[in-house]
Amino acid sequence: MADACLACGGRLETSLAPVYDTRFGIPNRYEIARCTACGLEQTLPRPTGPELGGFYAAHYNAGAGKGSRYAVWRERFFASPLYRLFLALDSDISFHGRRGRGRLLDIGCNEGRNLAFYQRSGFTVEGLETNPVARATAQSLGFTVHGAELEVFQPPEGYDVAVLSNVLEHALDPKEMLDHVARVLKPGGQLWISCPNARSWLRTVGGAAWINWHVPFHIVHFSQETLAATLGRAGWRVREADQQTPALWVAYTLLARLTAQPGVPTRSLRNPLAVLALMGVARCLMFPWLWLANRLGRGDCLIAIAEPPVPATSSSPQPTP
Repeated sequence: MADACLACGGRLETSLAPVYDTRFGIPNRYEIARCTACGLEQTLPRPTGPELGGFYAAHYNAGAGKGSRYAVWRERFFASPLYRLFLALDSDISFHGRRGRGRLLDIGCNEGRNLAFYQRSGFTVEGLETNPVARATAQSLGFTVHGAELEVFQPPEGYDVAVLSNVLEHALDPKEMLDHVARVLKPGGQLWISCPNARSWLRTVGGAAWINWHVPFHIVHFSQETLAATLGRAGWRVREADQQTPALWVAYTLLARLTAQPGVPTRSLRNPLAVLALMGVARCLMFPWLWLANRLGRGDCLIAIAEPPVPATSSSPQPTP
């Protein structure tokens, strides 16, 4: 059944429609459907793998906007000492401030910006990126970035950490992705996950224009409960769970709510003055509410640190003589 739940095969019912692309202006209309059995929300109609690949090729190519005023300001900010202070005050949804040692694989590393932060935090880093333009950019920075799909990737040795920073929600089969992540981790390794929270207060504010519907690219829309259930069905154990609300995501949702139109790219999302002004409002004036929303389970981003399933033994224990 094409419209059965990706997680449990249950029946889906519409929870929000119509929903449209608020970033690139893709003209298609979608709906958000909730599974009546497990509660996981999903985008319908669900694109096939080739269809999704076509959307990425047409609209998600790395390097778009390079040289623009917005891109220049963004890169300068990320490279400045102010960014570390910003992470401490705002949020760290990509684990830029999390220190450690060992081999780290950033799955869906794009142009390698996160790899630079993980390397400075003490890790030996590698990336996995199928977009050839993004991969070439990351490789030009000196990073080892593999071009294979995760399901066929065969590293010579396992990793201590795998990162899915705003990646799992893109998966057409989240459990299958988690199974493959477990395969490339060392015993005792960790998976770091961040993804949008479908119970976010910004969902209520943004409605169909909530920036994190991000249809058709976001296939699944997790809550804290459905993310934990998805991990549990794949045998993973959640070690840490948190919620954060980046000021940038607040700004994007407000801009999309005010200016997005179906079938038209939302250019205000690339207006640095508008974005920075709304980020300032979010962080300075809305801080008490953002903090409370995170504590109440209504933050905009879910954070989870999980341990993979224990591999099954190849033979049954022998009885004691």
